[in-house]
Amino acid sequence: METISSRSGNRLRNKRYTKRRDLYGWLFAMPAILGLLIFTLGPMIYSLYMSFTDYTGSNSPTFTGLDNYRRMFSGEDQYFYKSLAVTFYFVILSVPTGIIYSFLLAILLNQNVKGKAVFRTIFYLPSIVPIIAISFIWLWLLNPDLGLANELLRSLGLPGSQWIFGEKTVVPSLALMNLWTTGGTMIIFLAGLQDIPRSLYEAIEMDGGTRLDKLRHITIPLMTPTIFFNLIMGIINGFQVFSQAYVMTNGGPNNASLFYVFYLYREAFQFSRMGSASAIAWVLFAIIMILTYVVFRTSNKWVYYEGDGAR
Repeated sequence: METISSRSGNRLRNKRYTKRRDLYGWLFAMPAILGLLIFTLGPMIYSLYMSFTDYTGSNSPTFTGLDNYRRMFSGEDQYFYKSLAVTFYFVILSVPTGIIYSFLLAILLNQNVKGKAVFRTIFYLPSIVPIIAISFIWLWLLNPDLGLANELLRSLGLPGSQWIFGEKTVVPSLALMNLWTTGGTMIIFLAGLQDIPRSLYEAIEMDGGTRLDKLRHITIPLMTPTIFFNLIMGIINGFQVFSQAYVMTNGGPNNASLFYVFYLYREAFQFSRMGSASAIAWVLFAIIMILTYVVFRTSNKWVYYEGDGAR
């Protein structure tokens, strides 16, 4: 009887301890949960409702159904497809070049050379500089008349460029500028490279493999999970580009750099069409979700995870 009573008492104490532990866990997690509900999910749900209304910020929201979406997709709003085309063009240019550039840079900075920590710091620093400051620096560098970029071209006997002041060159110029801020991506690649076992390189060296063989058969396959992660983040960040157009070009010339988020900003804060801006934001959310899903679905054909083969 004493043994049964003792066991019942232990179970009761364990149950009370478990409840108290769960309560403490919820209490510690509550600030993050409330922050998510109040500052993220709540505004998202409200903006979804707003996307079906006519609201300017000074009037009461008037429910209009799918009118905001019809206005966009029917072409009545001439800037919707223009901003989509400009943003897709920027993503197609900036994401692959950014990944390739930062990957090659990480390989170089992974070599056992003197002062590599200094070089890593130098290449990483631009990524922590505020984008507004970077935009002003590049605004001077890409000035057609007094900028350093054209001065370098002229010193080499090459013709200058209009850079961000030309309709055909503004998006490639901004994609070029984007390479300067890939330090974070480079650090992620560097961490992935340092995780590759040295024994694999030694094995291919014993078989007479070259550096190109190491790159093709070891480095790139084992780095595909990191490439996959950076690809997803690059797509998400590329579709949300805003500050460069806001500071450097104001969407010009002739709306050639009217990025999607800048178009959203104009609808909301310049034209006071909050309902339309909410609809634009939800279309962007859907585009990013679809592209992310496509990349995830196709990743099993090229992403390699050690021990599992393909993903």
